[in-house]
Amino acid sequence: MMKTEFIHIARLLNNELNIVPLLYGSLGLEQRLNKNLNADDIDILIPEIFLNEKWDSLTALMNGDGYTLYDLREHAFEKSGVSAAFAAIESLTPFAGIDLKQIPIIEEDRARYYLLNLSDYLKVYSSSAKDGYRENVKNKRDEQFIEYIKSEIFL
Repeated sequence: MMKTEFIHIARLLNNELNIVPLLYGSLGLEQRLNKNLNADDIDILIPEIFLNEKWDSLTALMNGDGYTLYDLREHAFEKSGVSAAFAAIESLTPFAGIDLKQIPIIEEDRARYYLLNLSDYLKVYSSSAKDGYRENVKNKRDEQFIEYIKSEIFL
C-alpha cells in the first residue's frame, strides 16, 4: 500500500510540479532490497526550493489530493493513516557524501523517481547511526538495515 501511494505522489509531483522525487527511508530500501521492512511512512526527497520559496505549491498539491499537513517542521502530511514527509534532496551530499548526479532514475507505472543504490543506502544508514536522535530512537532498526544491505552487497 505504501509503495502504491508513493507512486501516486510521484506521478503528481512529476506532472504538476515537474519534480522527480527520491524515494528515501525504509520504503526505498524495501524496494532496493526487494524485502519487506515494515515501512510505516513515506520519506520523499525533493529540491529544497519546494520546502521554502515554493512551499505553497507543494502544500496545495498535497491538500488537493486529500492530505493534511500535520507537522510543519518535518514537512509531513497525512491521509487515511498514511504519512508522507518531505526533505531536501540537497542534504544527501553533506550528510552521507552521495553524488546526486549518480542516483538512478526509475520509471514505474507512469511515474519517474530516484532510488538510491545499496552502497548509497549503506552510506545513509551509517551516517544516521551517528545521529543522536536516531541513535537513541531507531538504532536497532538502523543496525538491522545496515546488516541487510551488507549481506546483499557482499554476497
